Amino acid sequence: MDISLSENVGAARAVCGRHLLLFVVSFLAIWSGCSFAQGAAAPAEYLLGPQDVLDIFVWKEVDLTRSVIVRPDGGISFPLAGDMQVAGKSVRMVQEQITKKIIPYIPEAVVTVSVSKVAGYRIYVIGKVNKPGEYVLGNYVDVAKAISIAQGLNPYAEQGNIRIVRHQDGKESVFRFDYGEFIQGKNLSQNIALESGDMVIVP
Repeated sequence: MDISLSENVGAARAVCGRHLLLFVVSFLAIWSGCSFAQGAAAPAEYLLGPQDVLDIFVWKEVDLTRSVIVRPDGGISFPLAGDMQVAGKSVRMVQEQITKKIIPYIPEAVVTVSVSKVAGYRIYVIGKVNKPGEYVLGNYVDVAKAISIAQGLNPYAEQGNIRIVRHQDGKESVFRFDYGEFIQGKNLSQNIALESGDMVIVP
């Protein structure tokens, strides 16, 4: 009796172990797949735009420490560096650009640039959502997050026919988004990261 009981317990443990292993593998596969799909869509760095406010600090140079606003044309002016185009560039790129320009005057210049106010990243969510409008955000969002920020779809929305309209370099691009598919975990690649100026239209 003891041997039979021991064998049954061992067999049960083996079955449970296999089920647990399959569950863990399946979970990790789903999690990694979702993470990859979302991560692949998101830009690596925030790119500056008009009306963003930059805090520029030059170590040991009090007169060169100031806040500047990115002009509508995408440029800024900074002492010793002159006029520079910064729209579409990352903070790191602007920091390197200013450093390069002022080093002839301050050989050991240490420049720090940070964004104190984000105003250049604007998206629009219109149509059959609960709170349509313009949204100025401090970080990139994808289509699903934009819909969430607009407090979700209303009951009359056509979930399968959402469009993202993007104007870039004088051209218009249209992307499709099926909300119903997305919440079922299907076609996750359609959940693209939105660029500044993108319009999410929910019919």
